[in-house]
Amino acid sequence: MNRRTFIQNTSIATSSLVFFNQFESLAFSKSDQDLYTLFKNPPANYRPFVRWWWNGNKIQKKELFRQLTLLKDAGIGGVEINPISFPNKADDMGIKSLRWLSDEWIDLVKDTCNEARSKDMTCDLIVGSGWPFGSEDLKEEERAEVVLVFAEKVEGPMVYETTKYSIYNAIDPQVTDKNPLRSPILMDLKLSQDPIAAIATTIDFSNQINNDIIKIDVPEGKHCIYALVKFKSFAKVINGAPGASGSILNHLNKQAVESYLNRMSSTMQDRIGPLSNYLRALFTDSMELEGCNWCEDFPAEFKKRCGYDLMPYLPFILFKVGRLGAVVDEDYGAEKSQDLNVILKKVRFDFEYTKALLLRERFTEVYLKWCKELKVKSRAQAYGRGFFPLETSLGYDIPEGESWTTNYLRHKLGEEMSDEDYRRGRGYTMINKYVSSAAHLTGKRIVSCEEMTNTYLVFNATLELLKLGSDQSIMSGITHSVWHGFNYSPKEVAFPGWVQYGSYYSEKNNWWPYFKYLNDYKARLSSQLQHGDYYTDIAILPANYDLWANNGVQTDPFPEKLNVPYTSLLWEAINKNGGAADYITDMILTQSEIIKGKIVYGKKSFGVLFLPGVESLSELAMQKIEQFVKTGGKVICIEKYPAKGLGFLNWEQKDATIKDAVARLKQQFSDRFIFLDKPADNKFLEWYTPLIATHQLPSYLNISTPNRYFMQIRSVRDDGTEMFFFQNAHRYDAYQARVVFDRKKIKGKYAWVWDLDSGERFRLTLTNDTTFEYNFGPTESLLIIFDQIKNGEKWKPLLSSGKSTLNLDKVWDLELRNSLDGSVKHVNLPQVIDMKDDKELVNFTGTAIYRKKITLTDTKNLVINLGKVYGITQLYINKVQVGIKWYGKRFFDISKYVQTGTNDIEIHLVTTMGNYMKTLTDNEIAQYWVNRKGREQEIQSMGIVGPIEIYQQN
Repeated sequence: MNRRTFIQNTSIATSSLVFFNQFESLAFSKSDQDLYTLFKNPPANYRPFVRWWWNGNKIQKKELFRQLTLLKDAGIGGVEINPISFPNKADDMGIKSLRWLSDEWIDLVKDTCNEARSKDMTCDLIVGSGWPFGSEDLKEEERAEVVLVFAEKVEGPMVYETTKYSIYNAIDPQVTDKNPLRSPILMDLKLSQDPIAAIATTIDFSNQINNDIIKIDVPEGKHCIYALVKFKSFAKVINGAPGASGSILNHLNKQAVESYLNRMSSTMQDRIGPLSNYLRALFTDSMELEGCNWCEDFPAEFKKRCGYDLMPYLPFILFKVGRLGAVVDEDYGAEKSQDLNVILKKVRFDFEYTKALLLRERFTEVYLKWCKELKVKSRAQAYGRGFFPLETSLGYDIPEGESWTTNYLRHKLGEEMSDEDYRRGRGYTMINKYVSSAAHLTGKRIVSCEEMTNTYLVFNATLELLKLGSDQSIMSGITHSVWHGFNYSPKEVAFPGWVQYGSYYSEKNNWWPYFKYLNDYKARLSSQLQHGDYYTDIAILPANYDLWANNGVQTDPFPEKLNVPYTSLLWEAINKNGGAADYITDMILTQSEIIKGKIVYGKKSFGVLFLPGVESLSELAMQKIEQFVKTGGKVICIEKYPAKGLGFLNWEQKDATIKDAVARLKQQFSDRFIFLDKPADNKFLEWYTPLIATHQLPSYLNISTPNRYFMQIRSVRDDGTEMFFFQNAHRYDAYQARVVFDRKKIKGKYAWVWDLDSGERFRLTLTNDTTFEYNFGPTESLLIIFDQIKNGEKWKPLLSSGKSTLNLDKVWDLELRNSLDGSVKHVNLPQVIDMKDDKELVNFTGTAIYRKKITLTDTKNLVINLGKVYGITQLYINKVQVGIKWYGKRFFDISKYVQTGTNDIEIHLVTTMGNYMKTLTDNEIAQYWVNRKGREQEIQSMGIVGPIEIYQQN
């Protein structure tokens, strides 16, 4: 299939998907009152799910059912059944492992799904186990392959002598889990000059590839020995469970993919009947293929699609790579001349593009067809090296992104929002914008997320941190969370139980009794997000094809290198200035219609297109851009103008075509075909703010003082009402917001605050009918709805200060109830303090109860503000519970609870567990998670820091 045919076929498939999803959306259209009913009491399908690790498949029916009840009671709406290897160092208590696809295992899947349904819960099932999937039973031709390059610089005259086994050892694939079955084959052997100016000057020594001893006569001067090596069966499934461990499947082999998928479904259905009776969706995890880049017919497919022979160029376009196929040396081998580098980049693009096409045709389309025939939804993370990050997501029923509590950068979520490194301080990964944009283009409402992946803060993640990061995910376009993750761990297993990954979602976690509050919050928000369309009117086309040509494909969640690392800073700057953007790609642009200055694809329409650092485009995409500008659209090129075509064949002609089109646009439409330098300091937020007026860029909100941590989205709901969601993503600092809504957008509608904690709604009064001012506390968010309802109770938020202030920082009785050993200790606390700063309190875990008596003479309009707090707080006054606060402002209205004279105040504070676990030096599992080299968990702040104040609210 050539590229044009692929694009045409994809367009037809996409149109069908758009129709189906529009029909599905209409079928679930809701009135405002229906939407509010959903909001107050969200059904289970809107509730967060959990990734449920069946550790080692050491599962038993009674325990599975008990854990489903545990999850249901915690407000979870569904599970992703995910068999995985048994955790290192854990005590398996003699419980046997069931093999994937064994009769016993299939029966337990059936029983679990039936039990979940009886509890109004949903089940998804991962394909295979671990990632990427495979099994011990794959035939050699079904296993993943990789071609690697060996390069060694030499200086002649000399006789270079080595063995092919030395070459194999020098480039043995650096994978996460090496496969003992890996078998290398020497494919090619060449000698080049160093530097090299032309491929034709290389000397071929392929006649020696079958020799154990290799001898090469090297002429005088500097040269480089090149060897191509193919490794079959080179990698194992990461964390595979018994039966689905072993070799990785070759996703570039259509027959192997079909065989694997059909084996899974037929084995299960022969035992229990249609999978659609049990499962909502089948799921594939991130496609981290460990660098897999080959199949037996790759050279033939390349020639058919690209029109020339790849093999002479292959040694010179490959980089030295490490784990997951990450580039570790871009300058490996001989130095290349400037002219040769131009050619090699064109060939490298063709190589990466062909690989992406094959992965789409031979894996993605096969997987989608398989799910459709089984009548279950397809859910997948459509990223990994070699995949189209956006186009691949178009076909999935439920595309999925990912967010993290922190990553290997050890960044501080909610404490930094770096301009220098787009990864720092963000919970959402780079991939989310691609995934959600694909959903928006095809009208999908459910965009799931492997939410708050946690391998660094396992025992120190708080509900507040999980909320903060998952709210950020919403800003990137996510509408449904799948928490990472709940470990299958029998109740009787010694603390901390079986822990593979995750934020220790466990009944043994201090905050487990309060987990339902987070899930209620998330469910209410999802119930609205899934009944509206995420509004965007600006498109951003990332310079992905330039990246592929220059550096190879890098679409994992945190790429080591990007050619335009500020791409995500651009969409953030638009968002933080009151607008919204989606990503599109060259392929999407070629499939779009251009209608009166708009790029139209499916339900989306864009009047502005940003090209951040884009140098290469297809000729068809350039034609679309020219048509777009001529009919009134606006294109903003950042740093450079497009100047190159795609691919090697006829590349000079293609480059000339692109340059000619750009020259015409620059000459004729300079007001709509605009060039801008990127900010030298990378501060895109401040850079973008004046552009709105200068270039008449669309925005639906005016945010008076844009802030890195203040984000928003707008959604147009099914009943035509407007929804805005705001977040202050700072973990500790408040933000004073002044937001002006577009009068035309809200004309005839009334503003309401829908309280995500209580499920109540309150009438919001706007200044001049357009302006909203509010002091957002740390991690605080707000949902504002504009609808036709006019009357109701007014919103009266508590203020952070008032008159007649009484400071309560000093002298508290502190009772420490240790949640793990059951001990109780009493401490006289002279003044509230961060527990980590006190040697007697630093290692505490459990519930700290602060008690104090105070005398009041006036009880009207009283508020207590606990100030800075690390932990969940539950306030009692005179033995009556006032409320629970697990994030943001710790303000309580206490007027109804206090009396004139003496009052008893009692504050229950729930801490994290990590500090205490660092002291459990005899607990091997505890030490692995909190003191492991390279992942040591820092001592965490805990307790009430204050100032604690009571005041009268004006």
